[in-house]
Amino acid sequence: MTTAEHRRSPNGFNLVPPPGWDVIPLRTGTKEATDHIVRKAVAQLPVGFPKDDVPKARLKLTQEMKKVVRRARAKGGMTLYLPTERVHGVALPVSIVASAPIEVPRVRSDSGPEAVLAALASVTPGAETRALDDTAALRSERDVPADPAQGVDVAHRRVEYFVPVPDSTPDQYLAFSFSALVAPGSDPDFYDTLVELFDAVMGTFRWSYS
Repeated sequence: MTTAEHRRSPNGFNLVPPPGWDVIPLRTGTKEATDHIVRKAVAQLPVGFPKDDVPKARLKLTQEMKKVVRRARAKGGMTLYLPTERVHGVALPVSIVASAPIEVPRVRSDSGPEAVLAALASVTPGAETRALDDTAALRSERDVPADPAQGVDVAHRRVEYFVPVPDSTPDQYLAFSFSALVAPGSDPDFYDTLVELFDAVMGTFRWSYS
């Protein structure tokens, strides 16, 4: 990459999901992507699954996909990553949402993204700085308890990365949010492993200049 490329703002990013995951664009092509996932899920129904129940299963899967997409869009999501294949027979209750770039005012007129990240870190429990493709990003992790009054039906582990877009004018930031639903009485080590998986995925993050 040339010095000139470093001086201009990237026009996108690349992220490599694990094997068995699907990518759902949330701006265009959403229906085609979700239909593909539903067809694949129906094709993977166990042998002996009653044929008369297949339409019901397809409808339920379609409704669930629409619900997941709505929630991701409500967060400003532009891309949704979902595991669509079981791992050792287990369906992973996780998702990754990449949100559209947002503008964040500078802390001071002469400051940059570093000051914004520092200000956010000071008010975000468990926040730490990590490098993504030579860009300093803020990472935070927390457990979110179930609270139906706040629209949180199920407890989940949430990890977020907040990433400044290099050389953007005005300053723009990307957000990546990982959620893992926490079942009552489940082993915390299992969720630690899922978080490690997300961190590994974020390790594949690269800016795109083409």
